[in-house]
Amino acid sequence: MRHWWKALAIALLLGVVCVGLGVGLAPALVHVDRDRIAPGPVELHLTTYRTDLRPDRPPFVWLSNDDQRVCASSVEVVDATHLHATVDVPAGLRAELTHLVVLPPGGDTLALLDAFWTEGRGTGIADSACGTDGTPAQAAPFRFPNRSLLTESIRNLFFHVPMWFTMMLLMTISVVMSMRHLRTGSMDDDGAALAAVRTGLLFAVLGLVTGSIWARVTWGGWWTSDTKLNGAAVTALVYAAYLVLRGSVSDPRKAARLAAVYNIFAYVLMLVFLMVLPRLSDSLHPGNGGNPAFNQYDLDDRLRLVFYPAVLGWMLLGTWAWTLARRLDRLQRMHEHA
Repeated sequence: MRHWWKALAIALLLGVVCVGLGVGLAPALVHVDRDRIAPGPVELHLTTYRTDLRPDRPPFVWLSNDDQRVCASSVEVVDATHLHATVDVPAGLRAELTHLVVLPPGGDTLALLDAFWTEGRGTGIADSACGTDGTPAQAAPFRFPNRSLLTESIRNLFFHVPMWFTMMLLMTISVVMSMRHLRTGSMDDDGAALAAVRTGLLFAVLGLVTGSIWARVTWGGWWTSDTKLNGAAVTALVYAAYLVLRGSVSDPRKAARLAAVYNIFAYVLMLVFLMVLPRLSDSLHPGNGGNPAFNQYDLDDRLRLVFYPAVLGWMLLGTWAWTLARRLDRLQRMHEHA
């Protein structure tokens, strides 16, 4: 079965689409109506996501400051995703930032980390035991993590990131074929390099489009002056110039050698723009400019079960597309020499 890897690509991507878009997010505490707390009674209005809060079974609510808890004196459930809580904030909270925690009966613990800036700090307080009603927590189904800002857009991880990995794989194939052409002079190797660049540019455009959509959802704009975003756009332009350069030379063999040399420099520039510069300057992208990588706070075991098959599936699909483009280039060359 020569083409088993093509069937594998289709199976992986079908699974990624079905699971990646079909699995729900975990419940989360997503919003509170204030960002600062001071000693004294404080009324909080909380918003949750994907929860089923009930007035007859209100959740437990507390503040967590330096591993010490302050329990809410009253909790009122408004609807399935909204509740009010009153907390008598004591003087002497030790840490500058205070977390907010909600524990529905029999459900998952929901936490909004660093929810408040703490006023009236001191040397610490006595810990409170907020307790539970004794209801055992239900076994949680398979769900994706619910991260602040990302929320449902976290599913784009299965599309946007693998597309750039696939683009880099195709450009690696292209530069290898260009170096082979410089060594052997084979026009077939040149055609393979050209097919890889064309296919890689397709994935680069898809990566830019999915990245722009993700930026709109999480950063509030279709495009920002982010180092990696700009580097990705410049990389696409550098490889577009590869195609322009080929078309500007009439002699096919001269164009092939000139494009092969240019391709080597283009590959180096791609690595600089996508891998080096974002790590040397400020960047909104995870893993760049001092930001923690996905591996540290978002890419948990549940996401890995879909993310890694997505990377493999998109890479196999990109390789498949390259083989088709290479066959098309060979047919065109045969037709020109016929």
